[in-house]
Amino acid sequence: MVPNEPFIRKPEATALLIIDMQNDFLLPDAPVAAPGGLELVPAVARLARRARDAGAPVVFTQEAHRPDGSDFGIEAFFEPIHCVEGGTGIEIAAGLTPGPSDLVIRGKRRYDAFLGTDLDAVLRLRGIENLVVAGVCTDVCVSATVQHARNLDYRCLVLRDATAGTSPERHEAALLCLELVFARIETIEGACKIMGWPQVTGD
Repeated sequence: MVPNEPFIRKPEATALLIIDMQNDFLLPDAPVAAPGGLELVPAVARLARRARDAGAPVVFTQEAHRPDGSDFGIEAFFEPIHCVEGGTGIEIAAGLTPGPSDLVIRGKRRYDAFLGTDLDAVLRLRGIENLVVAGVCTDVCVSATVQHARNLDYRCLVLRDATAGTSPERHEAALLCLELVFARIETIEGACKIMGWPQVTGD
């Protein structure tokens, strides 16, 4: 049965979720650089300004691992050490500095930004039911977070042109999988039109 309501019921109950736009995922010599990720920074920065101008919360997640590696766990079998606390790799990329009203979910130890963090509480206390999702990596942290969000009944729009994967092929594969039952796939302009977020200078 097709629901007798739009997917986004209350555009005003929306947050922009920017996942892991950090140096260790974006810089060319980074240990786990996402191809094309660094090029997304200006577009994501403009998107964040549009969300702020509309009064929508802007939420950044920040992966972090202890310097002694004690919390890295099984991830070490799949990826090199990255996003170490106290280093520059953990920092949000230049050009995307969170604003005074933005929220930063720190201490994200796993791919899923809800696991072991206060992300769900932060969103629910603001009455959020929709997430516009940008960031990296589409096939890893974005996918893991969106799947959890969907199981918590958040309505997610994943932005094709504001996300990047560990490869172009895996980016497209992740979007293909997510759009089946976890999210709607949109563009920046498409999502802003749905949410009523205004244009900003430079768009």
